[in-house]
Amino acid sequence: MKVSEFASMKPEELTAKISELKSELFNLRFRLATGQLENTMQISSVKRDIARAMTVQTQALKKQA
Repeated sequence: MKVSEFASMKPEELTAKISELKSELFNLRFRLATGQLENTMQISSVKRDIARAMTVQTQALKKQA
């Protein structure tokens, strides 16, 4: 996802999306450990999405303070 997509979300939606991405990352790591993951680039892509979402969340909190 792009930063603009995360920035357009409400804080509750953003928190839910971060939780969803973290569970997806867990599932990808599990599949990697069991040898079922074919495209290992998915892991780094999800990690980047988590970082982008958390950055937008932090910026939104700083704007409120």
